[in-house]
Amino acid sequence: MGESPRSGSGSRQLLLRIRRGLFASPLDTVITVVLAVLCGGGLWSFFHWVVLQADWAVVVENVRLYLHGRFPVEQVGRSWSWLGLLGALFLVTLMPARMLPRPVLRLLPLLWILILPIGLLLLAGGLGLEPVKSRFWGGLQLSLLLTLGTVLMALPLGILLALARRSSLPLLRWLTTGYIELTRGMPLIAVLFFGQLMIPLFLPEGWTFNRVLRAVLSLGFFVGAYMAEDVRGGLQAIPRTQLEAARSLGLSPLLTIALVELPQALRTALPSLANQCVASLQSTSLLAYLGLIELLGISRSILGNPDYLGRHLEVYIWLALLYWAVCILMTSLARRLERGLNVTGHH
Repeated sequence: MGESPRSGSGSRQLLLRIRRGLFASPLDTVITVVLAVLCGGGLWSFFHWVVLQADWAVVVENVRLYLHGRFPVEQVGRSWSWLGLLGALFLVTLMPARMLPRPVLRLLPLLWILILPIGLLLLAGGLGLEPVKSRFWGGLQLSLLLTLGTVLMALPLGILLALARRSSLPLLRWLTTGYIELTRGMPLIAVLFFGQLMIPLFLPEGWTFNRVLRAVLSLGFFVGAYMAEDVRGGLQAIPRTQLEAARSLGLSPLLTIALVELPQALRTALPSLANQCVASLQSTSLLAYLGLIELLGISRSILGNPDYLGRHLEVYIWLALLYWAVCILMTSLARRLERGLNVTGHH
């Protein structure tokens, strides 16, 4: 069968585009060839090492530690249950809206809010489940738990801070601005150390927070300051004519914020907010230096085993792939939400 005229024309256009982009001049040709040789050689060496030289036993033999940390073996089904629920929620959310019943679509936001307390109930114990102390939590389960807790705390806090920074009350505006600028000017590792050491000093006598909750509070207050600036940027993008129209319709300031300003501001700020969520996951790796055994902490403990000495490259490549996979899921979720909001906005 002969090639259709349309496909032949498309092939010629593709070849012409490649020639213009990569071989437009002798210098472009030399640069393209040199880069192709360097990249090809690097990829060949890397895959040769991955297939023939790397010892992946350090990963295969410790998959349970990477997923569940030191969670008791007899209770590990609870950790699997929560990770399975979270994975199913990701998949359902990423499915096209036309494939989901309307009640499920309406329940999705509530399910994302409830997944954190469900995880705490399954991991910590309660309602007949045997208690498991937080020092046994670890690996992927702990990293995801910290990220969810941080986001669910930081987003409402960021919205309130953004609104307070635009307040007509000078004292509230100054205090909010000072908090945001002070927090954004501090390194995260210092905030985490302060949270672990200072939060107990502000609690009433006899009260205590475990290290996981202190980490969530520290990350939440830190990320909330950045989210506040993202939301404030979205608020500033709203034309003043819309606010004047809302005022002319008799909407109160509170209704104007809830029905006119915030929906549009959050839609505009969504890409930046998604970046903060991904950064929150990556920031959990710093907690390894505070004794929490999340993904990086697990890797450090594995590399301390004499049986795996010298296997740093395998461990950190596997760790990078894990972080990359979760980050890809989070960004896909953000793009799915952005498309849904855009469709809603057009209607």
